[in-house]
Amino acid sequence: MKYMKMIALLLAGSFFLGGCAGGTVRRGVKVNGIDVGGMEYGAAAEKVRKTLEYLPLTVISPAGEEEVSLDYSDDLEIFLRDAKRNASLSVMVRREWVNMEKELLAVCEKNAREAKGAELLFSADGFTYTPEVSGVACDYEKLLSDAEEALRSGGTQVVLFCHEVIPAVTVEKLKERTRPLSSFSTRFDEKNSPRAHNIALAAERISGTTIEPGGEFSFNTCVGKRTRENGFEEAAVIYDGEFVQGVGGGVCQASTTLFGAALRAGLTIMESHAHSLSVGYVKPSEDAMVSEYSDLKIKNPHPYPVYLLGKAEGGEVKFSFFGMPDGKRCEVESRVLCEIDPPPAEVIEGMQSRTIRAAKKGIRSESYLVVYEGEKELSRTLIRRDTYAPVQGIEEIVPTPLVPE
Repeated sequence: MKYMKMIALLLAGSFFLGGCAGGTVRRGVKVNGIDVGGMEYGAAAEKVRKTLEYLPLTVISPAGEEEVSLDYSDDLEIFLRDAKRNASLSVMVRREWVNMEKELLAVCEKNAREAKGAELLFSADGFTYTPEVSGVACDYEKLLSDAEEALRSGGTQVVLFCHEVIPAVTVEKLKERTRPLSSFSTRFDEKNSPRAHNIALAAERISGTTIEPGGEFSFNTCVGKRTRENGFEEAAVIYDGEFVQGVGGGVCQASTTLFGAALRAGLTIMESHAHSLSVGYVKPSEDAMVSEYSDLKIKNPHPYPVYLLGKAEGGEVKFSFFGMPDGKRCEVESRVLCEIDPPPAEVIEGMQSRTIRAAKKGIRSESYLVVYEGEKELSRTLIRRDTYAPVQGIEEIVPTPLVPE
């Protein structure tokens, strides 16, 4: 044991009595109850030191027990030299810990552990949470104070007090920030494979997007140009008031569905456009047409990030926003203001009687964002007023044969 080395040095006569090494202790002198009168100083010191307590000091911590290295000293030589005849003396061993502060700090460092907050990974596959790791904090000031007191009072043990440190960011808190805000879906025809492909491709590129607080999302930037080189196929699009074939047909259904989810999540719509013709997959004034020159832009007004997932499968395209709900509920209301009659059908002669293109009434409409708290309506805000053009019908007829006169 460390402290035994010091005892051995003391007993080996490493302490000398100045110039009185050959002298004797005065008669009748007792030290700690031991009669050393008439003994040579060295022999008297050795006899007394055999009875002294050289107490160790152990630091106990969660990492284990550690006996520290102490220096021991006493005033025995002075007492023996100066003792008067028949004196009864008492001597104590002093303990000193030279590197106490440094070594106690090392004990704390051995036991301390920094807390690590939980982490969030968000991708097109959803959320992955890495659990937090609690830390350990040590009360160094108390340990130092207790060690000093133990040295003074003869204590042989000091205990390092530690407490758990919970990280500020926990999985529970992360899940509170990533709760569902809204979802919106529309149906499409899976059998129309080019159009279905374009819708799914757009949803795939959008899914996994994070919009930071105050950040803005651009549909065109995220999805990219609707070209064959960018992976899109040819399907029906609305162009100049007509349904024609074009690369990227169907993408507007993805943007419209995203528009509906964003409104219901309480996000701010910075830019949206209606189609020139009404569409069948949402109500009037709830669509969002995108093109090379028209974008859907969404801003996150919340003080926390919002996360966006999207998927198209089974004839349904769906977008969902996640974040920290504020207790409010957003709904969208569509209202048809009037209908616009189409012009008389265009009639062309052909080989059979049939409708080439059905006539369709135009619509004037408006939509509102209605915010509720429970069942109480808090606000009603106009989103858009739109005019969708009527569609002129085209009828093919078989001409009446001319009858000779």
